[in-house]
Amino acid sequence: MLIGYARVSTADQRPELQLDALRAAGCEQIFEERISGVVRDRPELTQCLRTLRAGDTLVVWRLDRLGRSLKDLVETITGLQDRGVVFRSLTEAIDTTTSGGKLIFHIFASLAEFERSIIRERTNAGLAAARARGRKGGRKPKLTQADARKAAAMLRDPLVTKGEVAEHFKVSRPTLSAALARFGFSDMPVSPNETCG
Repeated sequence: MLIGYARVSTADQRPELQLDALRAAGCEQIFEERISGVVRDRPELTQCLRTLRAGDTLVVWRLDRLGRSLKDLVETITGLQDRGVVFRSLTEAIDTTTSGGKLIFHIFASLAEFERSIIRERTNAGLAAARARGRKGGRKPKLTQADARKAAAMLRDPLVTKGEVAEHFKVSRPTLSAALARFGFSDMPVSPNETCG
């Protein structure tokens, strides 16, 4: 069974061109989406993918109607192939049942993997450069060393509990404990009012 998927975005509100091409290609059922391609949640595409069975063919007018990015497109088509579903794009003349169509798809998959590798390399190079300049990656700590010092001073008072100190700094008790340990204030005595650490 040939099943079509059409999508129009805010910049392109006329689906007739796609619908006519899908009908001319022999699609028995067409799912029509009126949503931008950058939107992650596309209910018609989700329903279309659920409808497809092994031996069916998903037909689109153009590749960019299906995927939000090259990576997204490759993942979708790979998922279809794993389920025994054929993919066709009318404009680009891609048909995964033909050797030429398979070749083009594998080129796309290689490009997507290359893109992911480049992003990883840039990220790692950026982190290494930041570390060389003394910066650490990750989220900024909620408590500074000065905060931890103040918290440690507050905890020396036997009437003050760790829960009260955590509340004062607007953090959880585990976050306070981690900050005290990170800055070397964790071996101090616990106040008698503290029930648990």
